[in-house]
Amino acid sequence: MRYRRLAATVVVVLVLGLVGAFAGPGWNPQPLGHTIVPETPDTTIGSDVLTPPVGTYEVTREVVEVRVDDGVTVEATIASPVGAPGRRPAVLFMHGAGTATRNNFADTTTALASAGVVTMVPDKRADTYTTRSRDYPGMAQDYLASLAVLRERDDVDPAEVGVYGESEGAIPAPIAAAGNDDVAFVVLVSAPVVPIREQGALAADSYLRDVGVPDPVLRAIPRLVGGTLPGGGFEYFDFDPSPYHQRLTQPVLVVYGTADASMPIVQGPEVLVRDLERADNDLYTIRYYAGANHGIRIDGVLAPGFTEDLARWILGLPETADAQPRIAGDQPVQAYRAEPVDQPRWFATGDMMVASFLVGFGLLALGAVTAAAGQVPRLWGRRVGALPAPLGRHTAALSMATTATWVLFGSYLIGVADLALNYRTNPLLAQGGWLVAQLVGILAAALLVQVVETWWRRGARGTGRAVVVLTLLGSLVLLVTAAYWGVYPAVL
Repeated sequence: MRYRRLAATVVVVLVLGLVGAFAGPGWNPQPLGHTIVPETPDTTIGSDVLTPPVGTYEVTREVVEVRVDDGVTVEATIASPVGAPGRRPAVLFMHGAGTATRNNFADTTTALASAGVVTMVPDKRADTYTTRSRDYPGMAQDYLASLAVLRERDDVDPAEVGVYGESEGAIPAPIAAAGNDDVAFVVLVSAPVVPIREQGALAADSYLRDVGVPDPVLRAIPRLVGGTLPGGGFEYFDFDPSPYHQRLTQPVLVVYGTADASMPIVQGPEVLVRDLERADNDLYTIRYYAGANHGIRIDGVLAPGFTEDLARWILGLPETADAQPRIAGDQPVQAYRAEPVDQPRWFATGDMMVASFLVGFGLLALGAVTAAAGQVPRLWGRRVGALPAPLGRHTAALSMATTATWVLFGSYLIGVADLALNYRTNPLLAQGGWLVAQLVGILAAALLVQVVETWWRRGARGTGRAVVVLTLLGSLVLLVTAAYWGVYPAVL
């Protein structure tokens, strides 16, 4: 009997592993196979044009109000150089993902203003920006309202006003500039370039590999990133900025940190340069800063030379638009390509996943309530529809093991995400935590077999039968769902 139970457990685990392997989609990112080779490690912007260095002027700040829509205004911080002669070049900053205020970019804007560049950082409009919905063309129009205010200032040369987009802000920046003579130049810092879904999958893969998770965990990437999320929305994940890149005629400065694992730091500039060629635009400059992260920072401080290069490139235009070297800085490395992500099948959409959890845990909870209710007749000394002694224990153990499988798996994912987002490694968590989650999942599968076998031999009556059925069904739903996410060893 024991060997039959063991054999049945092995079969169930293998079947669950097959579910994970064949449910799809798979994950097999393709190596990039090449890189960009900087002409020199020195990021200094070339040209004989003379420009004031950072630190030349004192800096003053003021807050202005910008009307971006009917009844909607935002505040913006303008930093300007004190005593700089004539009308000055200026740059409008566009924020990365998340809520952001006019207080962002303080160190960058201070450096630029001290070199003679007027800067403006508006609050991000919050009423049209949510996690689920984002309108990048609409966002660009909101930023253009701030650009118009900047161009009207007495200390600004309206012919020398550009835009600076960082991270997600590098999406509305080219939209605002495409075919727009009011925008004199474009600075793209840590730009995704490709659609966010492709960039997000690449980032997840890079982070997880850096953390050192087992290969089966990587299989979850397209299943999470590639599908629809619960409740719908998130259409902006597939927004392609390339058509706007292809209409840029302005000089473009592209900046990345070589320690940025979240962006396609080789593929992105290549795609962008090809897009610019469609507009007959060869006015691009690319810079890579050694050891700098997504925010072009090293240990919380802006990378050495970044603000100096940025100020010189802006102040030196148009001479610096194609100054040598065009590509300079640290050697970038991008191991895999950012590519379109396969979508999960209909049974694995976000809404179906939520339904699976609700049904599975709902059945387990209903089984527990039914078991408790089945004991009520004891209060009046009546006979209850009890489970045979081992079946009751096994059923309770199955419910707890199934729940523990998901608690451990969820905790593991949270722990790994924390490691990845904080650029840390912990082999004990990355490997050991995964092994523990798998072992508990296998234990739950073994208990599933044991409950079925005991029920077959001993039977159950009354509410006891309902408890067993509810627990078996709930556990089966949750364990199959766990198999989809790779908890069980992949057979193939």
